[in-house]
Amino acid sequence: MTNSLWTESVPFLSSEDTFSPTITPYLIDGKEKHGAIIIFPGGGYQHRAHHEGEPVAKWFNTLGISAFVLNYRVSPSRHPASLADAKRAIRYVRHYAEKWSIDPQKIGILGFSAGGHLASMASTQLLEECYESTDVIDKESCRPNLAILCYPVISFTQDYHEGSVNNLLGNKPSEQLRVSLSSENNVTADTPPTFLWHTADDEPVPVENSLLYAQALSKNKIPFEMHIFPNGRHGLGLAGDDPVVGKWTELCESWLNQQGFTIK
Repeated sequence: MTNSLWTESVPFLSSEDTFSPTITPYLIDGKEKHGAIIIFPGGGYQHRAHHEGEPVAKWFNTLGISAFVLNYRVSPSRHPASLADAKRAIRYVRHYAEKWSIDPQKIGILGFSAGGHLASMASTQLLEECYESTDVIDKESCRPNLAILCYPVISFTQDYHEGSVNNLLGNKPSEQLRVSLSSENNVTADTPPTFLWHTADDEPVPVENSLLYAQALSKNKIPFEMHIFPNGRHGLGLAGDDPVVGKWTELCESWLNQQGFTIK
């Protein structure tokens, strides 16, 4: 059950853009300390897909996990606006963790497609200061304790999704910038444990994106679990209508249980 006292979107970061980012909480009842996941819906950095937001948050609630859907900035906003939103969101939830009975050391992130790219950046670019600190919230750590990447955009140089590149960076970004924002190049020993899934025949975002990231995780000895399903269109979300791909939620639940995040 979500906490009916607070399910409205609230602003959490001031912005000079025409759109200010908001975060929508889906809090579980109870006083027992538990985990939380911040969700970054996909949409090619052009919009944010609803089916990858609220339904996913409510699924997490059934596992005993509070969830937050981040309405991060997309085009015409450019990098680093979305990364600033992600970092602030992690700090925001961690700052208010005690109030919501959340364990501040059990704050994870989940991203679909371009939201997966954002989650991978938030997992790997921990030292990049992409917005000006304004209050005590910004003194909190922006490192997520785990990450879940669902058919993620990872690379901006190999098998990339052109729409995500253009919407985040504008037309004709420099090769240096594309390389620097290709998350397979940025995994370090501080990158959190990661769960990935993809479909082998995903056309808009080829499976090579997840494979590149998994290879980088392995090279840096970061614990990860990855599942590649043989068939399935891009953007399936919870994939409730696909009996094969839909198993990803059970697999992810088992992994989250191993991480100590679930309460049943």
